Parts: sequence; structure tokens; C-alpha cells
Amino acid sequence: MANLVNIILVIDAIIMIVLVVLQSGKSEGLSGAISGGAEQLFGKQKARGVDLILHRGTVITGTLFIGLAFVSAYILQ
Repeated sequence: MANLVNIILVIDAIIMIVLVVLQSGKSEGLSGAISGGAEQLFGKQKARGVDLILHRGTVITGTLFIGLAFVSAYILQ
């Protein structure tokens, strides 16, 4: 059982890395460097299309990663 959880954990980590790398940068250019943090903080810039799918996939795989890490630690104890 522990081996199965660890294999799924590694696969999830690889998928999460790929999803993060495929996302576009939030701050492009000098104007993004100045106001990029504020736009993301106040939610003015909404993700659409492929960026939205990549964002949701990252959230799902991140949550799954944390859950699998806890399960893996609990099984190994």
C-alpha cells in the first residue's frame, strides 16, 4: 500500500511541475513589475481559457499532493 501511495505521489508531483511550467507569467514587462502584485492581490486580472484550466489543474494537483503526503507519512509510521 505504501508503494502505491508513493508512486501516485511522484506522478502527481511531476504533473504539478508540468502545469506550473506551462502557465504564463503574471508580470510581463515593466508595467507588470510595478502593478503585477496589486492586480493579483485585488483580483483585477482574471485567468481565461487555457490559463484558467492550468490554474485549476495546479490547485487540484497541489491539494492532492498535500493529501497524499499526509497519507504517505501516516502509512510509514
